[in-house]
Amino acid sequence: MKRFVSIILLLVSVFASAKGVKEEKSVPYRDSLKDKCVLDIIIPKAEGPLPAVVWFHGGGLTGGNRKGIPSGLKNSGFIIFSVEYRLIPEVPIDGCIDDAAAAVSWVFDNIERYGGRKDMIFVSGHSAGGYLTDMVGLDKKWLAKYDKDPDAIAALIPFSGQVISHFAYRKSLGMSELQPSIDPYAPLFHIRKDAPPIIIVSGDRNMELYGRYEETAYFWRMLKLVGHEETYIYELQGYGHGNMAEPACQILKDHIKRIVKNRL
Repeated sequence: MKRFVSIILLLVSVFASAKGVKEEKSVPYRDSLKDKCVLDIIIPKAEGPLPAVVWFHGGGLTGGNRKGIPSGLKNSGFIIFSVEYRLIPEVPIDGCIDDAAAAVSWVFDNIERYGGRKDMIFVSGHSAGGYLTDMVGLDKKWLAKYDKDPDAIAALIPFSGQVISHFAYRKSLGMSELQPSIDPYAPLFHIRKDAPPIIIVSGDRNMELYGRYEETAYFWRMLKLVGHEETYIYELQGYGHGNMAEPACQILKDHIKRIVKNRL
């Protein structure tokens, strides 16, 4: 009974709206690229341990920055690590994904300093950020470089992420954004039954970018076929690619609450 009461009190603490936050800006996660590879951290003023979300911004891997955090995520009551990563054409796509892996690794190494737990780290992002979420979580080689296992991630929650080879990468090969391909730079190439839970969120299929809903529906189906047991998909009716991130935050929060409750 005492343990049950403790769990309830912890859940109330974790999922109540944060009564203020503190922030740390421009924290480097790579010693060799301190001016470019940084993250902003939002820490709720609440009793821990708190769930944490590593957030990757959108922008087609060629634009955007870490300040593009949905307001629903800022006010979630979770610890937020918003990541700045290098972009194409400054670096090839390998650089983008490697930065994402380095940031996730840094969070695992430092999470306890911010009132979190290693088994309550979630990875999410919108558009290009959703692509990076899937690549880091599915292709084990990126985190293995930093002696981390992506299966330790509590869940992957991509918002409208490309799951075939990313269009910016295909463009660098002289391909059109409407010419699909699946190679090692496609999350679909790396589907596996033992991956972390995956919560896929897409905008309205008639309003999304480049058939993104159909891509993600196929992604969901193939994960199911290989035996992945915790795959979910949501289509946000009436929302296009650009404005689907805000309503998607509620789905993110609901699943984090469910997963954390099961781990306490």
